[in-house]
Amino acid sequence: MSPLEEYRAKRNFRSTPEPSGRRRPEKTDECRFVIQQHSATRLHWDLRLERDGVLASWALPRGVPWSPKENHLAVRTEDHPLEYLDFHGEIPEGSYGAGSMTIWDAGTYEAEEWEDRKVVVTFDGERTQGKYALFATRGKDWMIHRMDPPEDPSHTPPPRDLRPMVATSGALPKGRNWAFEVCWRGTRALVVNEPGLTEIRDGEGNDISAAFPEIRRIGRAIGSREVVLDGVVTAGDADSIGRRLAAKSDSTVRRLARDHPASFVAFDILWLDGRSLCDERWDTRRDCLDDLALAGDAWSAPAAHIGDGAAMKEAATGQGIDALVAKKTASRYHPGATTDDWREIPTR
Repeated sequence: MSPLEEYRAKRNFRSTPEPSGRRRPEKTDECRFVIQQHSATRLHWDLRLERDGVLASWALPRGVPWSPKENHLAVRTEDHPLEYLDFHGEIPEGSYGAGSMTIWDAGTYEAEEWEDRKVVVTFDGERTQGKYALFATRGKDWMIHRMDPPEDPSHTPPPRDLRPMVATSGALPKGRNWAFEVCWRGTRALVVNEPGLTEIRDGEGNDISAAFPEIRRIGRAIGSREVVLDGVVTAGDADSIGRRLAAKSDSTVRRLARDHPASFVAFDILWLDGRSLCDERWDTRRDCLDDLALAGDAWSAPAAHIGDGAAMKEAATGQGIDALVAKKTASRYHPGATTDDWREIPTR
């Protein structure tokens, strides 16, 4: 039996751009690996290790663990052809594994141990470095465990107990050291993202993720980045949001999401890839938020405008916007606090 028989049996190569494995690429002296970010039915990461002329493969729903303190699930999948080391692109709807696949990391590895139910390797990739063990638990379920200390021992996962900073009501400030944003109406919320896990929490810290499945898909746009975003859930009017939060069944949530779609408007970022940004200036945080390029059907990060608040107020009034928020460009983020560094300004 060919080691690629299961791989080929699951695919129609007339409709998928994936390699068939009939043509073997040139072999190298080093053992290569690739980690692909796979936005399929669920976002996950595929780890593939070159071994005996094929790629031994595992699907990682939560990605590669950065710390020895936690293990992540690794589901053993069929071996893939070596040509898959370079594969990226769109697997069309109706095909096995339909969705978008990008190369998240690649490099070489050394195998210290390779048995039927346990593999120990040391990665030397652009993003992934260090010693990891993969071990079988039940059926096709394995776990992946980091064996050596993390590269950055100060790295910590994003917290889930932060509370939004609140603006005071105030007069229009003057000067170039203020930024102005639309005051969005809806439910204040924090989006917490880790690889394969996205949560939406309201201003009191309650998990409201189940009510807004279309917003949870922002995790596909953020990918493996660890972030906490501050923003507002909007859904037409307060009644729409209330009905979403009160829905008791998945079918009701899906119907309401179809008839009254919600959106998340992000305007600040409090955490990024293992460290807090709360002590950074607003303009530094804003640059980090803009770098995420959040633009989707159910999420956005509208631009802020620095200086000339009077012109902004006049323009907002003309567009029927009822309030602006002014923010000091040097302001730090104080979770849960009400601060004059942020001011809500009525426009009419």
